[in-house]
Amino acid sequence: MSASNKKKLRKEQEAAKLTEKQLAAQKEAKKTNLYTIGFVILMAVILVAAIVVGINQTITSRGVREKNTVALTVGEHSISNAELNYFYMDAVNTFSSQYGSYAALFGLDTTKPLDEQVQDPDSGATWADYFLTSAQQNARSTYAMSDAAKEAGYTLPEDAQSAIDTAIGNLRAYATLNGFSSDEQYVKALFGRGSSVDSYRAYLELTSLASSYYSQYGQDLSYTDADLREKEAENPAAYNSYSFNAYYLAASRFLTGGTTDADGNTTYSDEEKAASVLAAEVAAKSLTVDVETLEDLDAAIAALDVNQDTEAASSAYADVLYGNVSSVYSQWVTDASRKAGDMTVIPNTSTSTAEDGTETTVTNGYYVLFFNGSTDNKFPLVNVRHILLSFQGGTQDPNTGATNYSDEEKAAAKSSAEELLEKWKAGDKTEDSFAALANEHSSDGDGTTGGLYENVYPGQMVESFNDWCFDASRKSGDTGIVESQYGYHVMYFVGNADITYRDYQIQEELRAADLESWYTGLVDAMPLIEGNTGYIRKDLVLNANG
Repeated sequence: MSASNKKKLRKEQEAAKLTEKQLAAQKEAKKTNLYTIGFVILMAVILVAAIVVGINQTITSRGVREKNTVALTVGEHSISNAELNYFYMDAVNTFSSQYGSYAALFGLDTTKPLDEQVQDPDSGATWADYFLTSAQQNARSTYAMSDAAKEAGYTLPEDAQSAIDTAIGNLRAYATLNGFSSDEQYVKALFGRGSSVDSYRAYLELTSLASSYYSQYGQDLSYTDADLREKEAENPAAYNSYSFNAYYLAASRFLTGGTTDADGNTTYSDEEKAASVLAAEVAAKSLTVDVETLEDLDAAIAALDVNQDTEAASSAYADVLYGNVSSVYSQWVTDASRKAGDMTVIPNTSTSTAEDGTETTVTNGYYVLFFNGSTDNKFPLVNVRHILLSFQGGTQDPNTGATNYSDEEKAAAKSSAEELLEKWKAGDKTEDSFAALANEHSSDGDGTTGGLYENVYPGQMVESFNDWCFDASRKSGDTGIVESQYGYHVMYFVGNADITYRDYQIQEELRAADLESWYTGLVDAMPLIEGNTGYIRKDLVLNANG
């Protein structure tokens, strides 16, 4: 095995030791810069939020060593400590923005230096090491994407460049707000000595180019009908939606006996636990006897001894996509032979592995399932325009942070929506005139898209928006007003899209796989050589004020 392969295997083994949430965080950090142009917006937010990650250092140096010491080489790019610090602080801030006060659940103490806290007990890696690794991988993928963009002749879109200009233009205001005399001082406080407004702009342009090109490459992938049919044939059931009712009986509800200690903690013997599992199985199977309808099932559930004085009933699941059906009973629900009215009982088990490799499987309870039907999703997606009139004012809940609006504030937004719709109706009542009003008045979008959403699929939008779009009676040219938590939407139904929901799912699955393969290939081909990272902010304290 080559040294590079050994190193890759070692990293994979270390990654496997992380919890699922930590692994998800690591993967998210790796690709934060690549998925959407919204990364620029994230960086703008970081400018405000970063006061929690140590804007307390004394700025006494011009950062000569930081700017001239190579911390990382990726491909033909030599990255200084000052430049890598941008990626490092991005990794820190991404984690902080995602988990905030929940950082302690991952073992991170925000009041202590990152390099004094062990993140992985097995390897001894600190949190500083964790974020540095994320920064290095982010830099590698960013340069791989930006190199590919330049080779393809791709340039940064105007809206992305405008977002960067806005972020840089706001630096002086943020500096004043946080007590700094200049935007240069503020940037140094955020990203360390050696950073500057110019180099920060270059960083935003680099990461935005990578992000934008990644997105554009994915959007440009196209597939023929033959491609879709070939993929569909692999597993036709994967593109259906399923409707069923489920009821869960936990074995713990049937526990009896037990021994209670002085502290009130009750423990049960293996025999008592086994008896509870058997009782749960018997009760679950009894629910399938002489049951023909959902009403029969719910009546049987209510009649169980363990449900006396409760309002127990089965839970309905309507039009659930294949990938969202629980793995516990997915095979049964998605079986091609399944028909309405079918019932079954399926155990819910968990398996643990001892240090000697011995596996133990425990039955936790039983699912009772009632199948209602499935749909092949061969209906078209829709195209729709809307004008969002957001609620204005509001009062923030100090406990949840949510903004609540009064009836008067909601009524004002509704009135504005009604006035706009009447204004449109008084004109030529065309799609173009509606789009013009959307560009002028809508709170959603950048004022250039005419409020258009294409290829809208079920469940993509909030419920009221979704229900209006997919009303069976909907036809081209229909208008209306719906309320959501965001405000009032003036709706215009453009018409059905050229693709069905089923083909859309297949297409997006192909796109995701091809995009991932392309991305991974480019990144893996980008050589990475670690340098001297002695000037990275490894001693950073996320919450210096405790």
